[in-house]
Amino acid sequence: MLTLSDIGFETPARLLAGYGLRLVEVADGEPIPGSYWGDTEAGLIGESVFARGDTPVHSLLHEAGHLIVLPPADRAVVHTDATDSIEEEDAVCVLQALLGDALPGVGAERILADMDAWGYTFRLGSAAAYFHRDADAAWHWLAARGLVDPVARTLAPHARGT
Repeated sequence: MLTLSDIGFETPARLLAGYGLRLVEVADGEPIPGSYWGDTEAGLIGESVFARGDTPVHSLLHEAGHLIVLPPADRAVVHTDATDSIEEEDAVCVLQALLGDALPGVGAERILADMDAWGYTFRLGSAAAYFHRDADAAWHWLAARGLVDPVARTLAPHARGT
């Protein structure tokens, strides 16, 4: 599982800043504020994503994705639990892989593999199968918000946050 200690905080912080978000580094061993899953998983409070060095990169990108899809004015009320929307959750699974492509040396395929290792489940059996063959509704959901180019299957140029 790729963690932030493997890639550092600087590049992910720049990526998130491009979306108006702040990455807050939590000291090793300290609880992660706003973490829904606890343990090493990233947390959300307002426009901030909290993570430690042992936080999986896929977790950071997933939680950041929940804030990215929200209108900026709605972010302020987020604390720990981003949504109960299945459509948003599905879309964020696609978005986190695309955000992985925006991080040098990470890539979507690594994020998808780590999602499988973490325990995500999809009806086609893997995160990659979902992303490549079963996520049309999620792609459309993200496209409707101007975040992706559904034809090129990439982040929309103006939404890359960098």
